[in-house]
Amino acid sequence: MTAVSAIKSLFENIIFLSTVTSLFTAQILKMIFYSIANKFKKKFDVIETLIWRTGGMPSSHSAAVCALATSVGMKYNIDSDIFVFSLVFAVVVLRDSVGVRRAAGLQAKALNNLGKQSANLTGLEFNSVKEIHGHTLLEVIIGALLGIVIAVIFYFIINRI
Repeated sequence: MTAVSAIKSLFENIIFLSTVTSLFTAQILKMIFYSIANKFKKKFDVIETLIWRTGGMPSSHSAAVCALATSVGMKYNIDSDIFVFSLVFAVVVLRDSVGVRRAAGLQAKALNNLGKQSANLTGLEFNSVKEIHGHTLLEVIIGALLGIVIAVIFYFIINRI
């Protein structure tokens, strides 16, 4: 198989297409919601949100892994090993989004606030840590539903062609 035919077959794969479409759709929606909430203050904020920013509505990670699991389940059935693998992978990502990453982000925010207050009192320099934003439960649920819906739409569109 040549590199060109491998790339072509990847872009003909319903699982890949629904997963990537879910990811990008969630990121675009996140950019729109962020821009509206911040009244389009800076163009850089929009680009940063689209490409790099974590957290926000909806969760693009949740959308991607739920589209992946749904597509695999629809193509190979829910009793297949690959579906079980993709489902467990999705559950881990969903749990991490709302649990571990969110907690780490809240702890980093508290640490930065404490560091800034200490720096103001002592005059010492403080370098803040990166605040990784996890998701609220609602952001994860909406992202998951978005991924499932997109995967189902892809499945029915492809099967009608």
